[in-house]
Amino acid sequence: MSDLHKEVSELERKSATAARLFDIRRIIGGLFVVYGVIVTIAGVNPSDADLKKAEGVHINLWTGLAMLALGLFFLIWMKLRPAQAPEEAPGTPES
Repeated sequence: MSDLHKEVSELERKSATAARLFDIRRIIGGLFVVYGVIVTIAGVNPSDADLKKAEGVHINLWTGLAMLALGLFFLIWMKLRPAQAPEEAPGTPES
């Protein structure tokens, strides 16, 4: 019975790890941070044509910074409130 309990504990631990690994906040936050860095770099030195199209606004810079902020928000949120493994479904037999 001890081996069965050990196997169940191991599966529960792996389930919790998978729940944290595939948390959608990690994916969204990571993508926004990566794209935010790219867009911010593109917005640091805009060409005159780009500024003329945007009516003098450094749109890539502001959009990149906003994307960075949103991505960091998601990653901090994930860190402060980690995902919990799903509870056992009602009606399932207990060991």
